[in-house]
Amino acid sequence: MKQETARFLRQIRLMQLSDYFRFLLLKYQNRRKNAAFRQRYPEVALPPDYMMYEAFQLDYERYYLNGQRTAEWLVGLIQRHMQMEGASILDWGCGPARVVRHLRNLIPEATYYGSDYNPDTIAWCSHTFNDIYFHSNDLMPGLVYEPGMFDLAYAISIFTHLSEEAHEAWLRELCRVLKPGGILMLTLHGAGFRHKLTEKELQLFDSDCLVIRGNVREGHRTYAAFHPEGWVRNWIKDLEIIQFIPGDEGTQDTWLFRIPVKGNLRSEDQYEQSGENTGLEDGGYNSEPVGAPEEGDRVE
Repeated sequence: MKQETARFLRQIRLMQLSDYFRFLLLKYQNRRKNAAFRQRYPEVALPPDYMMYEAFQLDYERYYLNGQRTAEWLVGLIQRHMQMEGASILDWGCGPARVVRHLRNLIPEATYYGSDYNPDTIAWCSHTFNDIYFHSNDLMPGLVYEPGMFDLAYAISIFTHLSEEAHEAWLRELCRVLKPGGILMLTLHGAGFRHKLTEKELQLFDSDCLVIRGNVREGHRTYAAFHPEGWVRNWIKDLEIIQFIPGDEGTQDTWLFRIPVKGNLRSEDQYEQSGENTGLEDGGYNSEPVGAPEEGDRVE
């Protein structure tokens, strides 16, 4: 019933408005819990409520403490494939710095950058964290950075809110700003979200077609893209897959790619399929493993 209502609201283009009322409801429901967090952690800088909600959830504790867990998970994942000390690292689609604010404490020897299409978010981040370099971007490329600037770029649940055209354009742009041999880490709505799809959407998904749910502003939390494994492999065919971690039901897939070194042949699609669960959840309403990252999307 909930999914049918959501589909109807999307069809009549009221999904984004209904999501704002959901924000107001959560603001009221979580008021005591969030006030208690502020009292326990008065030194923690928190973004404005709607800024937090639009990028994640309206839960101060989950924003801050689970952001720290996500950063720890990310370090453990990336350190298997590269040394992060001394690296230049880009959080593309950084939102209100939920992850990158903790990375700087875990690996202080690296240089951190954050980019986002919401100028208010970037203004808040720039004012709040003076040891991270933040820049705005538009919904479509490009970025302000020079070619080959970064050793690592990561995007946690960002392509999950973009059109197919934006997928193609942003993949090219991220490859442009990464060094040869650099790493790109993405999380995507894979087979773990099949249960969210309609019968028609399932037919597309199982045919290795990207599934898009629109009728809302692209980039908004209610705009959704779903990524079959076969579609992803074709999309990134010029990159080396160095690790693929399929998500369980309700959790996102994690992909790690390496940018080819100029003059080297692209390796075959070799990848490591691990039973490890990323814990990137839909909306934060499922139970998550301790220390695992989660997302704040509304996938309905």
